[in-house]
Amino acid sequence: MDPPRDRGPRDPGPSYGDGPLVPSERRDYARLLRSEALHHRRSRYAVTSVLLLLVFVLSPFAVVAAWAGSQVSDTDRYVQTVAPLAEDPSVQNAVTDRLTTGVVDNVDVKGITDALSSTLAKAGAPPVVVDRSHLLAGPLKNALTASVRAVVGEVVTSDQVAELWDGANRRAHAAVVKTLTGEGGSAVRAKGDAVVLDLGTVADKVEAKLVDEGYEKAAAHIPDTDKTITLFRTDKLDDAQGLMRLLDTVGTWLPVTVFVLAALAVWTAPAHRVTLITAAVGIGVMMLLLLVGLAVARRVYLDSVPATVLPADAAATIYDTFVRFLRNSTRTLLVTAVITALAGYLYGPGRGARFIRSVTTRATGATGRAMARSGLRTGATGRWLETHRRWTTGIVITAAALALILWNYPTTAVVALVLGVAVLVLAVLAVLGAASDPGAAREKEKILH
Repeated sequence: MDPPRDRGPRDPGPSYGDGPLVPSERRDYARLLRSEALHHRRSRYAVTSVLLLLVFVLSPFAVVAAWAGSQVSDTDRYVQTVAPLAEDPSVQNAVTDRLTTGVVDNVDVKGITDALSSTLAKAGAPPVVVDRSHLLAGPLKNALTASVRAVVGEVVTSDQVAELWDGANRRAHAAVVKTLTGEGGSAVRAKGDAVVLDLGTVADKVEAKLVDEGYEKAAAHIPDTDKTITLFRTDKLDDAQGLMRLLDTVGTWLPVTVFVLAALAVWTAPAHRVTLITAAVGIGVMMLLLLVGLAVARRVYLDSVPATVLPADAAATIYDTFVRFLRNSTRTLLVTAVITALAGYLYGPGRGARFIRSVTTRATGATGRAMARSGLRTGATGRWLETHRRWTTGIVITAAALALILWNYPTTAVVALVLGVAVLVLAVLAVLGAASDPGAAREKEKILH
């Protein structure tokens, strides 16, 4: 009998020991693989969820910390923040009223009328005139107030004061350091349980102007207490300063940390595109909440400032001026988040996304074929661009993201500009790619359609 022929090696499949798996063992093995894959997938989702939660919670603090850090460390930025206060009519009126009241209240009008009564009595004036001379106190004070206010208003609204204001704030940039950390001295500083605005420079200019106009005694009576305006009072100032010192410390690294956490969340997630959209939507929602929080804080601030301390319109201007860059940064990040979410959707399998991609592909393809028919073929360069479309698209998107990251204080207008340039570059690259081989471009359109 012939020996059994060697039929060659066979794949026995997974085995326990030396033998192949029986059908029941194969089913158990497949079930274990599925269970392990499911467990791994769930673990990745759990890690992604934790990372996204950290991103959502930290993103508002990162925006506030970056804003606070810029106000403390960037002199030009701080001067840009406070510069509008010197030229705002409501603030000018508040400063004028405060300085005028300080001057007039310290002029002894009653002493002037008493001296007038004594002089009239010595001159033999009728008793009725002498007795009623004190009635001149009211008109005299009103006339003095009007005269002094005209002089003070002329000084406060002059361009020279605006220049002095900018110069004083530039030299005393420690204002923000004092307000946020309680260290140093400047025009805006913490004083007890209040944050006050020092009008010393403006008051000195007013005193000089009053002397020139013949009000030497009035100029000498501007008290130091009238050279400040209380911006707001709070028994929690120490707590707020502690929080702002913490935000200043992490102002540089907290935004970087949030960005890295978001990138890790997208990288670890099983579905990268969906996670990117989720991160963008979540950050957008947090920016909306931050804008709402700023609006609520504005209302609380206005309610906390008595009208006798600061008029409501001036208080509103002061608040809006100080937080306007924070609002701008929040809106910019909100717009960026919306654009990122839309971009993630457009690269997905949705019907609307496929339709938009199909329309843009047909448009760029038609333009490229028209160029080729007119003799402007891109040849090998165009074929390379068409073959490496994914790489070129990624490079353009990465360059746009880096431009926004490296831009010094980007605004919504900057985001729109960068987006427009990126879209234009992608369109040009697509047209150049289609101009290399009109036939291939037409076939690609049919496949996408």
